[in-house]
Amino acid sequence: MMIIRKKNLIYAALIGAVCASFEGYGQDKLYPNSFSLSDVTLLEGPFKHAQDLNVQTLLKYDTDRLLAPYRKEAGLPAKAKGYSNWDGLDGHVGGHYLSALAIHYAATGNVECKRRMDYMIAELKACQAASEKNHSAWGKGYAGGVPNSAKIWSTFKTGDFAALRAAWVPWYNLHKTYAGLRDAWLYTGNADAKAMFLKFCDWGIDITASLNDKQMESVLDIEHGGMNEIFADAYQMTDDEKYMKAAKRFSHKMLLGPMSAGKDNLDNKHANTQVPKAVGFQRVGELSKEQDYLKAGKFFWETVTRNRTLAFGGNSRREFFPSVSSSEDFVHDVEGPETCNSYNMLKLTADLFRMEPRAEYADYYERTLYNHILSTQHPEHGGYVYFTPARPRHYRVYSSPNQGMWCCVGSGMENHGKYGEFVYTHTNDSLFVNLFVPSQLNWKEKKMKIRQETSFPYQEQSKLTIVEGKGRFALMIRYPSWVKKGSLKISVNGKIVPHSAQNSSYVAVERAWKKGDVVQVLLPMHTSVEKMPNVPNYIAVMHGPILLGAKTGIESLNGLVAGDGRWAHIAGGRKLPVDKAPIFIQDNITSITENLKPVSGKPLTFKATGMKMENPADLVFEPFYKIHDARYMMYWMSLSNKEYRSYLDSITSIEQYKLALEKRTLDFVAPGEQQPEADHSMQVKNSGTGNNSDAFWRDARNEGYFSYSLATGRKTGLSLIVRYWGAEWGNRKFDIYVDDKKLVTEDNTGRWNQSKFFDIEYSIPDAMLRGKDYVRVKFQALPGSTAGAVYYVRLVSVESKNN
Repeated sequence: MMIIRKKNLIYAALIGAVCASFEGYGQDKLYPNSFSLSDVTLLEGPFKHAQDLNVQTLLKYDTDRLLAPYRKEAGLPAKAKGYSNWDGLDGHVGGHYLSALAIHYAATGNVECKRRMDYMIAELKACQAASEKNHSAWGKGYAGGVPNSAKIWSTFKTGDFAALRAAWVPWYNLHKTYAGLRDAWLYTGNADAKAMFLKFCDWGIDITASLNDKQMESVLDIEHGGMNEIFADAYQMTDDEKYMKAAKRFSHKMLLGPMSAGKDNLDNKHANTQVPKAVGFQRVGELSKEQDYLKAGKFFWETVTRNRTLAFGGNSRREFFPSVSSSEDFVHDVEGPETCNSYNMLKLTADLFRMEPRAEYADYYERTLYNHILSTQHPEHGGYVYFTPARPRHYRVYSSPNQGMWCCVGSGMENHGKYGEFVYTHTNDSLFVNLFVPSQLNWKEKKMKIRQETSFPYQEQSKLTIVEGKGRFALMIRYPSWVKKGSLKISVNGKIVPHSAQNSSYVAVERAWKKGDVVQVLLPMHTSVEKMPNVPNYIAVMHGPILLGAKTGIESLNGLVAGDGRWAHIAGGRKLPVDKAPIFIQDNITSITENLKPVSGKPLTFKATGMKMENPADLVFEPFYKIHDARYMMYWMSLSNKEYRSYLDSITSIEQYKLALEKRTLDFVAPGEQQPEADHSMQVKNSGTGNNSDAFWRDARNEGYFSYSLATGRKTGLSLIVRYWGAEWGNRKFDIYVDDKKLVTEDNTGRWNQSKFFDIEYSIPDAMLRGKDYVRVKFQALPGSTAGAVYYVRLVSVESKNN
């Protein structure tokens, strides 16, 4: 016992010494308006809980397994077996993990995070040295873990991109290691990390040196993370023009041109491929002062946040930006906004704010931080969320340590240590209070400490106290967009501060401050509704900046905590019918808020009372970020009485159409269902089946096919109706045959980009039907494409169509 106590005392003393010597090397090295994370201490509240829990989660990961891809590609002997999931992207989470260790050490002073970070840097340093020795033709400075690195980069250097294109987003993968090395220097001042980062940047310049502009644009067609941002950071660190030149070479002109001209060309583009590019545009513009880059970064933010963002701050479905016509996919898809998108949008927001401290940026930051980022961590086991469905009555799934190494696991590792980054910023002698988060700021430059005490959003106020030091400066207090005009109240030492500021602005309180001064900020919140972008009959309910959701059940939560399955990050449980979810019926949409009554003793909790509702339910509204391990609703169909009657009429019309179609039908087969396929003498080659939206399908690949025998009733004047899903991936080119005669060549590649079914009718020439009791309908995949997926095949009479 005595020995154990002595060891514990020595260990405690060591921790104390390390923490005491920790000075912090926060983001102010690159971002001069920022405070070091070590200078912002979170106090008790939801963000501190999330931060502390995340440290526990990070320490459950195996560092050597994360490093395994790097050692393998450098030609060093293995120390541990690498992770199995997301094969082909080995190494990307290792970079995120390095960033996360640095961030959490800066934020909390956790010694184990520092030890692991130092260990990773030492290991990566050895890998960088081994790459130069073992791959002298291309590996000088290389520090990546991209699978098949030798083949990819030795050929890439000569302009041969075959191996690059056969791999999974190699530059995106490398970007995470670049960022990890940068962050280890940025947040902790690690000199080795800085030297390795710049050496790695030199490798990136050298490996692309022989490529012309056309070749570079071709390379940038593949997701590459924020490589332009990385080189802009290197330029700021060194003032060496070669890095700025590289940053511009890595800026994708396909996006830069339209964005700088104020043109939104984002429809059907992969969202998290584009957001990091815009972060880089802003950084290049900030440092070079070139207007095209500045305009591009700003307009990207404006068009995404104003036109393409849901109420909780996230964007995209199935990882892509939808067009106006396919925005209803948010209602139907289970692959809702991706966490990585918001992680990167917050980076862009903070960067834009640094150049122009507009409250609009802080309003978005606050909304996204509470409603998306905070909600993507499980509050007990700390797992991370990939997709957050907006589909009514669906749910989210969570990662578990050492399994499911998704991209959103990587960004999730970082997210919950960065809550202190944007609470306070400064410009000259102005201190901006951007967020109402319980925290204490150590403003070293002013030799002052300021403490913010609040239970926001459960309390509609915040108190700031000067706890140490004195000095003159302007305290810039955000007047949030969600506080009504004239409602923000500020007092200093009990005296009201008069102001004429509008909401979504800042109120300047300038004076000579001293220890003991107290500032009270009253933040009256109210309930409001917001329409879904481009889908106005779906609304979200907000209380202040907080999205209110409602739990709707716990049935069929398949894969709630995901394993290593390739698609385990998708909530694959049964989709409950959208039309059976509660529907609000109200002529005045804003009056819905009058039917939400506070629950006594439960702040930010409301009950729906006296509301006219189709599919009524006993609903309790609460902050969305608190809803876990349950199905939920964040968006609600809301109809006026007139619209509701039209809605009922449309349901009747659909039923009438189904009956008329049945009347026209001569024969029908449901692909993917055993008995119907057997009944129709199915023949197949290289064919598979599955289920989507409660419907079975069949497809064929690798020049395969599937076919069915359908009864004609010896009739002519027939058509073939085939049902397809409107949101398939990859090439979908195929031929349709009737008795070995080609009826049509079909191409469904990117045809609809909408998450709903499409029934396509093909007229069959009478010559293909005359005198036949049966015809064989065949779907033949073209080379490199997939036939289908096909959800049903129906042979119908054209003659009865208009009867």
